[in-house]
Amino acid sequence: MPIIRIKEIRDMSHEDRLKRLGELRTELIRLKTMVKAGGSIENPARVRELRKTIARILTIDKEPKPVKKKEKTEKEQKEKKKEKKKEKKEKRPAKKTKKQPKEAGEE
Repeated sequence: MPIIRIKEIRDMSHEDRLKRLGELRTELIRLKTMVKAGGSIENPARVRELRKTIARILTIDKEPKPVKKKEKTEKEQKEKKKEKKKEKKEKRPAKKTKKQPKEAGEE
């Protein structure tokens, strides 16, 4: 079971994520030093879970922010207007050129 679920990470603010990230990193360092010193830890799988959770937090933190609906609709409206203008131009018949009246002596 993960330490923190993805939904919980997304619900956190940026500052909360950074704070939690620092806590997890210090815990990971502490466990790694215990293993290097020759000691045994209660739950060796905890190291793996910590690494995965840290990666999850970093990944979610770097995701682009979603565009607000209002901004999205404004962009869509501008694009639709441009498309309509193009369609109108395409639908217009070509301008007819006036034929010059022929003079009596020419044919």
